[in-house]
Amino acid sequence: MPLLLTEEQAMIQDSARGMLAEYGVKELRRVRDTRDETGFSRDLWKAFAEMGFTGVLAPEEHGGLGLGHVEAGVVMEEIGRNLTPSPFLSTAVLGVTALSRAASADRRADLLPRMVAGDLITALAVDEGAKHGPHRTAMRAERAGNGFRLDGAKGYVVDGHVADLLIVAARTGGSPGEQDGLTLFLVDPQAKGVSVERTVMVDAHNAARVTFEGVEVDADAVLGEVDGGWKLLEGVLNSGRGAVAAEMLGVGAESFDRTVSYLKERKQFGKLIGEFQALQHRAAHLYSELSITRAAVLKALQMLDEAPDAAAPYVSVAKARAGSTATLAVQEAVQMHGGIGMTDEVDVGLFMKRARAAQELFGDANFHADRIARMGSY
Repeated sequence: MPLLLTEEQAMIQDSARGMLAEYGVKELRRVRDTRDETGFSRDLWKAFAEMGFTGVLAPEEHGGLGLGHVEAGVVMEEIGRNLTPSPFLSTAVLGVTALSRAASADRRADLLPRMVAGDLITALAVDEGAKHGPHRTAMRAERAGNGFRLDGAKGYVVDGHVADLLIVAARTGGSPGEQDGLTLFLVDPQAKGVSVERTVMVDAHNAARVTFEGVEVDADAVLGEVDGGWKLLEGVLNSGRGAVAAEMLGVGAESFDRTVSYLKERKQFGKLIGEFQALQHRAAHLYSELSITRAAVLKALQMLDEAPDAAAPYVSVAKARAGSTATLAVQEAVQMHGGIGMTDEVDVGLFMKRARAAQELFGDANFHADRIARMGSY
């Protein structure tokens, strides 16, 4: 398939770009500076719903658009360009993917329309350590009565403190480090024994630490199969990894565009600094890196739509490259802006912080390089 957007996908991107550009980075600054308890604008999230973005991956029978990961990716890229705080990743990508693939018909009919309408926010609770490692899950889910009792803690739960529903990975069998024995559960964050603590992120985006102490859920809370949740979890994470790669592409591309504009405006020694060959070479190198990364990200998103079971290596390549490229882009942006690049008045520092946080989300470049090597039996 050509590594180009179709006319329909380009139209979705233009719509997202037009809507989010009205808010721009100032929305992130508002959330940060006012210490907004929600961490995003409910009105903006409703605008997402009205534009159909919340249902881009949801089936049409549940009010969604029934589109694919490429369309979700172009929205994520624009979110990255504007550093927009929103529950699009946690709900419209991760939540919709998990429920569409594994929830019962009754659950889908109940939850998906509310998610598409912007009335229900979900959060995926997976990681427990400082680094991403779903196979290292230690949180236990012991059988109790006709259900399970959950004990453990999760960190870096995106939108965890505002979620109406948690999708939790816990171990019903096996030991940490093993793929077998994992199960996904739908948990009400208001349930007895659940405590949610918002964590202040360096990039002013939402995350939380969630603790489970003897939380009782019934058998209907199981998403997918007991002990067989690894394949489902990996599929959901791959969707999220592809989306975050697209967001980081947006972060890098916007950092590059702002830097090029600055090179054309800033004068030193009576000349535009963009005339200096050293800076031209650095900008040209970054442009090349962004172009390669754009192709890798689009290919991964296409594979998630066309052959999701074979998409894992493509997703890892995209996530690793997007993380490295975004890091290069924001570092070059700060350096080529000179001293003002280190000040809060200039937005490039905010892009650097988001790139750093997104790099860690669902595995950094080292995690995915190792993952690719293991897939190749190295």
